[in-house]
Amino acid sequence: MNKRSHQHKKVFAPADPSKPRLTTSAMIASIAGADQKTTPAPFGHALVELAKTRPEIVGLTADLGKYTDLHIFAAAYPDRFYQMGMAEQLLMGAAAGMAREGFIPFATTYAVFASRRAYDFICMAIAEENLPVKIVCALPGLTTGYGPSHQATEDVAIFRGLPNMTVIDPCDALDIAEATVAIADHPGPVYMRLLRGNVPLVLDEYDYKFQLGKAALLRDGADVLFISSGLMTMRTLEAAKELAKDKIAAAVLHVPTIKPLDEAAILAAAAKPGRLVVVAENHTIVGGLGEAVAGLLMRSGVHPAFRQIALPDQFLDAGALPTLHDRYGISTSAVTARVREWLGT
Repeated sequence: MNKRSHQHKKVFAPADPSKPRLTTSAMIASIAGADQKTTPAPFGHALVELAKTRPEIVGLTADLGKYTDLHIFAAAYPDRFYQMGMAEQLLMGAAAGMAREGFIPFATTYAVFASRRAYDFICMAIAEENLPVKIVCALPGLTTGYGPSHQATEDVAIFRGLPNMTVIDPCDALDIAEATVAIADHPGPVYMRLLRGNVPLVLDEYDYKFQLGKAALLRDGADVLFISSGLMTMRTLEAAKELAKDKIAAAVLHVPTIKPLDEAAILAAAAKPGRLVVVAENHTIVGGLGEAVAGLLMRSGVHPAFRQIALPDQFLDAGALPTLHDRYGISTSAVTARVREWLGT
């Protein structure tokens, strides 16, 4: 069976039989809520705008231009777009070669294919040589219902351990668009997780601007400190609003750059007394942002009450995303309930 269409057949229905049965009808499911603002294909449009004044930017993909929003770049700059077919190792090798010739390649695929299938090529051809290849990957963590073959729940752990590799986990459409510009200027290799299609727009309400290597305090609060990345920053912001109804004041520190970590910002926030520190990530509990923050706190002698919200260390089920997000504890309601439990409220 074609690896792009392979899927697990097990689909879960909600526990309440009175509710409509949720299904996953396509590999790419939106994470946007029903009333949430969205922006279409922020990565693709940002790359097109950037390329207008940067002739060295080229785009490459492994049969997934449409599903990584690189098709927008391909339509605007067909002579700077390279379709490599179903060959991720070739994709990374070609990107490395183009980088050696002075280009800035943006190579797109699914996160599972970059982190699992092409890792050695990325390591030897790109990272060891410290080449400016930008690896931008869709379906990070639990953002597809197609099961373990397409759920990249361990990608951050894999790339965090790779020398020279910068790791980015943007939250929303604004974050993605600004990060695309920033990583183009970075002299070394970058791995960026990608939300594609109609991407929620959240951070425009928080006077936010992406800065490579920097965390941003989006809101403050005396009872709980959320440290989060990627789509979990959306969830923690929503959870903070829910907790406020119970007079629980929650701060949210958004950490879009997971490597290098903004140690100063994290330590300053975590050192404030009396707060429960909760790291939330769309990634396995092993080797991601949570363990990076925990290690930093231990090494620095900062010891707050500490908890993690993350995906379990297991292969996840297939099914509809709302069901799976509830099942694995990364929905807004699950995050809110867990924090209330930890606080004893």
